[in-house]
Amino acid sequence: ATVLTPPVWAVPFDAGEEVAPCRADQIAVSASPTQGAVGHRSVTLVFTLAGGAVPCTLTGYPEVDSGAGSPSIHAELTLRGDMGGLPATSDVPPTVTLSLTEQAQAVVEAIAVSDGGDQCPTYTDLRVNPPGTVFVFTVPVTVDACHLQVHPVIAG
Repeated sequence: ATVLTPPVWAVPFDAGEEVAPCRADQIAVSASPTQGAVGHRSVTLVFTLAGGAVPCTLTGYPEVDSGAGSPSIHAELTLRGDMGGLPATSDVPPTVTLSLTEQAQAVVEAIAVSDGGDQCPTYTDLRVNPPGTVFVFTVPVTVDACHLQVHPVIAG
């Protein structure tokens, strides 16, 4: 059996420390498998601390665009939707600290069937720009979409 341990250069996070906003080189982005509901799809983007990075914070919305596929779609920024987002009691995106033990997530929702009842195009990745950064990550995930929404980052 292999036991995984944190890298020796990783620094534990002390909750009392002042933590700066994340830079792109401090973040790794991945996606959950696509979830489905009647006419809807969702993908959870997961933001983790890149190896060797010090803790940092994310606040707000990632910018998300459809990747490989056509036509290009830019995700609408929304607080919540049918498959995720902020709780109904909150209208302010939280600040989430990424650390060795904490990650952030943001839900991307897609409408999978056109107004005319046709299946929407299939995309094989999403282009994701984490909040407050200028770098765009290409995240492999398969999703059918005619319209995209993205919700703010939350702890998770």
